[in-house]
Amino acid sequence: MKQIIFFCLLVLFANIFSITTLAQSPAAAPKAAAKPAPTTPAPATAPTKPLVPALPQSPSSDTSSGQDIVKILRKAKSFNTLIRLLKTTQIINQINAQLVTTKNGGLTILAPDDGAFSQLKAGYFNSLGERQQKELIQFHVLPVYVSSSNFDSLSNPVLTLASDSPSGYQMNVTAYGNSVNISTGSVNATLTGIVYSDKTLAIYHVDKVLIPLDFSKPKALAPSPALAKAPKADKDSSSSDDDQASSTKATSGAISLLGLQGTMFVSLFVCLVATILTISS
Repeated sequence: MKQIIFFCLLVLFANIFSITTLAQSPAAAPKAAAKPAPTTPAPATAPTKPLVPALPQSPSSDTSSGQDIVKILRKAKSFNTLIRLLKTTQIINQINAQLVTTKNGGLTILAPDDGAFSQLKAGYFNSLGERQQKELIQFHVLPVYVSSSNFDSLSNPVLTLASDSPSGYQMNVTAYGNSVNISTGSVNATLTGIVYSDKTLAIYHVDKVLIPLDFSKPKALAPSPALAKAPKADKDSSSSDDDQASSTKATSGAISLLGLQGTMFVSLFVCLVATILTISS
């Protein structure tokens, strides 16, 4: 009997143990290791595109011209008028000298072609004085090197070689999209191409002659001449005449008064004598 009871308890205990084990949640499966995201290689930086396109005849890759500005312009063609004016005003000597002494800063030339000069009024350049002729050519030169992709980094107003003060002979440069516009206050122009470019010298083709606003400012009027004063002698003479007229008038008045008084006295005397004679008779 004891064995039967023991066997029943053993079976009951085994059933309870199996039910408890099945009721428990299974252990969570270990998470799979996360796969690293594939690294996308960074795109290569595209080279900065120039804002000003190179001209077909641009000798920028030709080193045989060196930095001989006249030779560069002659090879680019259609800049004969600018070459002649650079020589006649002797500004070419100043530019060459400054280019040698400012190797780090460099120069930028805005070159109008023969067609741009032909748009000026006939005889315009010759109507300018010698100083203004030089300033007009200097106004087309920036005293710094500006690459074709850096016009948008300029701070307006931009000084030129003609700027003799911080407020004179300036221009505004606007770079938008692929175009570069220049405003002088008198003329609005556009850069149409690169004539030449190296590390210290850049020459750009501009479609108009850049006329400084300073040429349009009215000149200061000369002071008007002072009115001539009347001679002092005339004034004295006029005063003397006035005094003499006043004196004559006064004298005439006095004589008239004396004559009136004398007449009264004579009348009174005649009356007195007549009265006495009447009483006597």
